[in-house]
Amino acid sequence: MTGRTSSCGWGSNMKPHRLVAVLLLLCVPALAGAPEWLREAARAPLPAYKDDVRGVQVYSEQVTRVMESGEIRTTYRKAFRILRSQGRDLGELVVYFDKETKLSSLMGWTIPAKGGEYEVKEKDAIETMLFNDSFYEDTRYKLLRLPEAEPGSVVGFEFEQRHRPFALEDVWSFQKDIPTRKARYMLVLPAGWEMKAHWRNHPEVQPSGSGGSYIWEVADVPEIKSEPSMPTVRAVAARLAVVLIPPSAAKGTSHGSWNDVGKWYAGLTSGRRTSSPEIQRKVAELTRGATSPLDKIRALAAFAQRDVRYVAIEIGIGGYQPNYAASVFNNKYGDCKDKVTLLSTMLRDIGMESHYVVVHTERGYVARDFASMNNFNHVVLAIKVPDSLETKDLHSVVTHPKLGRLLIFDPTDSRTPVGYLPPSLQSNHGLLVTEEGGEMIDLPLQQPVANQLQRVGNLKLDPDGTLSGEVREVRFGANAVEYRAELIAMEKPQRVQKMESFLSTFLTGFTLNDYQVENLEEYDKELIVKYSFTAKGYAKSAGPLTLIRPRVFGSKSGGIFDLKERRYAVELDAPTLHTDEFRITLPDGMVADELPPPVNATSGAISYSSASTFENKVLQYKRTYKIEQVYLPLPSLEEWNKVNRRIVADERSSAVLKRMQ
Repeated sequence: MTGRTSSCGWGSNMKPHRLVAVLLLLCVPALAGAPEWLREAARAPLPAYKDDVRGVQVYSEQVTRVMESGEIRTTYRKAFRILRSQGRDLGELVVYFDKETKLSSLMGWTIPAKGGEYEVKEKDAIETMLFNDSFYEDTRYKLLRLPEAEPGSVVGFEFEQRHRPFALEDVWSFQKDIPTRKARYMLVLPAGWEMKAHWRNHPEVQPSGSGGSYIWEVADVPEIKSEPSMPTVRAVAARLAVVLIPPSAAKGTSHGSWNDVGKWYAGLTSGRRTSSPEIQRKVAELTRGATSPLDKIRALAAFAQRDVRYVAIEIGIGGYQPNYAASVFNNKYGDCKDKVTLLSTMLRDIGMESHYVVVHTERGYVARDFASMNNFNHVVLAIKVPDSLETKDLHSVVTHPKLGRLLIFDPTDSRTPVGYLPPSLQSNHGLLVTEEGGEMIDLPLQQPVANQLQRVGNLKLDPDGTLSGEVREVRFGANAVEYRAELIAMEKPQRVQKMESFLSTFLTGFTLNDYQVENLEEYDKELIVKYSFTAKGYAKSAGPLTLIRPRVFGSKSGGIFDLKERRYAVELDAPTLHTDEFRITLPDGMVADELPPPVNATSGAISYSSASTFENKVLQYKRTYKIEQVYLPLPSLEEWNKVNRRIVADERSSAVLKRMQ
């Protein structure tokens, strides 16, 4: 994983949700009759929708039939009315299939507003594969596009998939980015089978039906409307998940608890962490000269992060089961679970135990009260650290009541060093897997001090209003990781342009005189950026007075949210601590006549303070900006807005200077 929303090769549970660039198919539709269920959906009256709603799902049906053998056959029916031109994409469908999931049938129809009916069959679809970060996977896609998918038309699809899941579960996802008028889910079980239903982000609905047949219906489900800084769609979307329980364990794999899921994964990984002479020699080479357990961990972790290429090969159970450590080492490539397996093996060679932790890279997706292997898309490592190890500078340590202190580390993230976690994993949940089974643990939310930006500017103001000087910026934690990743992807001229673009937001008529970066590829060290500039006309004359903004550059406002129609909470990346200090030496004979008032504002997640002083010819501005939480409930956003309005006002404030008579 190289970015905040990336995932590794973890199973096939993500396939129906992946974003795909749909091809425009130039098929010749046949004039044919649409099925009665689609005609009925087309006749149903609709309420009025706002002008920004591009379409509505007028009907959705999912019928899941479970066979005695454990095979699952699911029929999907979907009908949409296109309201505006932006909704033409509702006439396009992407369906996946692979070795484990067969596509039995696929059809689509259009009922245009002007009359007539069109039918498109599976033979009219284009088969393709998805280009992503997997080296190879057996997943393929059928892409189907309906004709006459224009405003006023009703389009519909019907398809059936057959698969034998690794765990007996089914999911009904009925909320989309457009309103849903009516949705129906039917589950048919063999005699003697039972089910356990779990609702997420929707009030529980009791099913109707009898004799192993269950039917759930919902109506007028609102769309998921994109909002700034909202939680991931997966975390807020309504859905029903069902655990299928056969009369005998021999019928299939049914996970009723997190311990069951952990046992299942422990079985998949059993025997995979066997070392080899080649691995042992490499471990000895990497740890030679290391004087402490932490130095050894860092040496082995760096190898797994950067010397083992990320390559995902997802075929069947290979989407969940790691390769053998020796194979990963010899090939020098693997996905997240492979990197974890190799690193765990190397740590064991120096006497350190570690455990798999399976996670989801989108915070809030995992439901602690519903045990499912399909909750996850990534694997990290929990390293048991010695009691003698000082951990105050390690910000990703959790204490387990039985296992002791565990250092959580992601070897797939090539730039986040030992002791830190990528923001998406902080304040997240993970399944800790041991030989005895599994249990959910809370991954740590790092303190603001672990994620810092420190900026200090030593500047001078000339009599003509020109401001010049040097600035030093130091970044730690996620602030360093993100900025470092951007700079590494650039050549030096592009880095200079990036800095110039930043300065141009706050200064006019400036020249960047010098630019240097330190520790760019030394990931365990802070990232340091030094630069100097000259900005003509920075100070403005106002008669006998001069106006100057003490906060020279840098914006700390976390955004002011429109709360009139907002539905969702705000989710931030990670806690952070920013400090700015600008020291401006004034010309001889010039003094501060009036300074901006100090600011102290706080509201739960955010705190901000600033102050301007003048002494010995130096106008000094200091401020501190701190974020301590990542999840802001909707009721707290008004206070958030108040603090950020004060920040904006402070950043715009000026000091008044005058010349001594």
